[in-house]
Amino acid sequence: MNGKYRFLLAALPLAVVIGLSGFFYDRLGKDPGELPSVLIGKPVPEFTLPGLEDGAPGLASADLRSGTVTIVNVFASWCAPCRIEHPMLTALAKVPKIRLVGIAYKDKIEATRAFLGELGNPYALIGADVTGRVAIDWGVYGVPETYLVSPGGEIVWKHVGPLDETVIRGELLPRAEKLLK
Repeated sequence: MNGKYRFLLAALPLAVVIGLSGFFYDRLGKDPGELPSVLIGKPVPEFTLPGLEDGAPGLASADLRSGTVTIVNVFASWCAPCRIEHPMLTALAKVPKIRLVGIAYKDKIEATRAFLGELGNPYALIGADVTGRVAIDWGVYGVPETYLVSPGGEIVWKHVGPLDETVIRGELLPRAEKLLK
């Protein structure tokens, strides 16, 4: 092996360490739960989802352009954090002038019904996204995820992970109040 290749072989681990150090340095001080969304400031994607019961209304993009501030929560019965955030959603559903709707993500309709039967149904409308196709269009990384939608149907804010009181009071409700003015 000549000297040029030995040098490259010896320099490779150093290059990897420097590259990783730069990546980790860049992430310092940033919220690891904050995932950017290219949809912020854009209209909700076009979609139509069936409801949980035959003949029951589902959820469609037109429902999110109805002149009401809307919180869209993407959830699933198999999602443990969804269970944890459910009491927060129940409380949010009682906030005047704000409507809470849900997208049941990659879930069996019977399982979604059982989940809501056990914990209560805080949603004004629910769409069953059995295949997960609509969630992909929304840019969903996993469940739960929550979006704030303006009265005109524009995505204003996104939260990845379960909602808690700090997020609701510090981020979600202040943004919703601005939309109501």
